[in-house]
Amino acid sequence: MFEKLQQIKKLKELQDSLSQEKVEVEKSGIKVVFNGKMEIEQIELNSELSKEEQEKVLQDCINEAVKKIQMIAAQKMSQMQGF
Repeated sequence: MFEKLQQIKKLKELQDSLSQEKVEVEKSGIKVVFNGKMEIEQIELNSELSKEEQEKVLQDCINEAVKKIQMIAAQKMSQMQGF
């Protein structure tokens, strides 16, 4: 039982630590900012691009930001003992 409580505490610490992280990806004048909870905090579009170009670049930015956040989470989890 005590081990479970310790694991819950470690997970809470991990969650708090991740919530402080921010990832920013910018391509072709389009910028996306994610926080460690994998929530989008900011999107900036480039009006000089066509709608189709903006959609493609935005998709690429979001995908890259999600991968970066996942890598940060994996690194933090690997540093924690007991996981």
